[in-house]
Amino acid sequence: MPSKIGEGGGVLEFARAGAAVGATSATSEKARILGTYFRALDDDDLRRAAVFMSGRAFGPSQRRTLGLGWAVTSKVVESISGRDPDELQAIFRKHSDIGDWAGEALEGRTQPEPVSLAEVETTLEGIRTARGGAKAAPLERLLRRLHPEAARFVVKVISGEMRIGLSEGLVEAAIAEAFGLPVTQVKRVHLITGDIGETAVRCKRGQLDTTSVTLFQPVRFMLASPVETAAEAFERMGADKVWTEEKYDGVRCQLHHAEGRVELFSRDLKETTGAFPELAESAPNLGHAVLFDGEVLAHRDGKVLRFFELQHRLGRKKVTAELRREVPVVLVIFDLLHLDGRSLLDEPLETRRRLLEGLGVEHPFLLARLEEATSPDDLDRIFADTRERGHEGLMVKDPMSPYTPGRRGLAWLKLKRPLATLDVVVTAVEWGHGKRKGVLSDYTFAVKDTKTGRLVNVGKAYSGLTDAEIADMTKRFLSITLEDRGWARVVKPEVVLEVAFDSIQHSKRHASGYALRFPRIVRIRDDKPVEEIDTLERVEELYELYFGGKTEADLSEVAET
Repeated sequence: MPSKIGEGGGVLEFARAGAAVGATSATSEKARILGTYFRALDDDDLRRAAVFMSGRAFGPSQRRTLGLGWAVTSKVVESISGRDPDELQAIFRKHSDIGDWAGEALEGRTQPEPVSLAEVETTLEGIRTARGGAKAAPLERLLRRLHPEAARFVVKVISGEMRIGLSEGLVEAAIAEAFGLPVTQVKRVHLITGDIGETAVRCKRGQLDTTSVTLFQPVRFMLASPVETAAEAFERMGADKVWTEEKYDGVRCQLHHAEGRVELFSRDLKETTGAFPELAESAPNLGHAVLFDGEVLAHRDGKVLRFFELQHRLGRKKVTAELRREVPVVLVIFDLLHLDGRSLLDEPLETRRRLLEGLGVEHPFLLARLEEATSPDDLDRIFADTRERGHEGLMVKDPMSPYTPGRRGLAWLKLKRPLATLDVVVTAVEWGHGKRKGVLSDYTFAVKDTKTGRLVNVGKAYSGLTDAEIADMTKRFLSITLEDRGWARVVKPEVVLEVAFDSIQHSKRHASGYALRFPRIVRIRDDKPVEEIDTLERVEELYELYFGGKTEADLSEVAET
């Protein structure tokens, strides 16, 4: 069996490369190690290795999901290891990482033999197509054949968390290192393909065209940078005038259509055509080959519905006629990236919008409401009007900007302000991952239900505190733990936090019946006793004020053609 990194396309060589990457903290050295490994692979193994190193079982272009959770994986590892539950739990506490846990748990418990990346790929496909408990068998057959170090990394891929300090950007840097290319060139190819495996192979072959879009191959979405004030938006954009669009509370969607074929893709480039059949059915009526960037909104009787209702449509491969009647949808389009064989990525937004308006789209397609602002005061007025119509903020765009897939620059900005803040109490905490391994950094929090006197959870926050604050809070939570569940702890409800959030939605997960969306910690309220935290009634008031029926906006006000 090859023993050095780069000697072959086996899974042990893959694991050794991953281990070497994880053993150094220098990003340049990570890229060099991985680049050396990539350079030794043939095209097929290069594609597989680049995808696996990114912590994925399948490349985005394959449009597949593994459907294998922690429960099945852990049971398989437990079965092969033969270790008792207490020993396994102690190993997990040591690592707080399912891959590292599996690697140690399986030491001396497998019968290692050479296994190729192609065999791993075949096994992953077998797991994907299996149903229910049948998913365990192909995984067990594979793990029994693997060296524990190889098993460690296979489980990391399966869990989707490599945790070796290897971001997708570093995989791009490794591809550049492997094939002597500027990393900017690799990034551009990746933005167009949306698939790191395909990117690696194209770079190896010297296929570096980055000006064209291929329909039905999803392109990474252009991103926006956040700003807090209208003045900051004008300052950062450096323009005398900007365009604004309402920031809708829906789901980002890319629609591809040509010759009657229609496919839709989500923000993470997964195909979602089945979730929105009315859009797929109506697209052929456009009469053009197009690639739209837009937002899917739920609406009924001409009114935009809350995101909570749209959630009933998400993650479904098929939608029943009843659900279509209950939660119909529209696509609000704000960009056009391809039209009748012509790629528009490098055209200014002004041109793309003019071409979009010329298509004359009809329901269920609408064009995003577009307004022009020439000063911060102008922008503040538009923002206030948008909030009054029930939307969460504004997109601010440079009308002369090209479409830059995957990039978060200053050509697009998002102006959002917290909806409100609430004082809450922490009821449970979880161990962090990656850079936060070894500290309690995820906090579940509650408000008080005055009718019952109980604390009821309304969300979980893991951002807003400094590393030093998290370290101090970890010591504090360890000292007030009521129940140790291994990966999580129930704590005495005495730590009060002020949290900001963007919206509120109904939730079956929490006893409160509500969940705060995008909560972040503003500050630790050591000055406030638990008796003075906010109440469930306050959450209900905010929900009705901002998301009740009176805030639903008529579509003629939200979007215009």
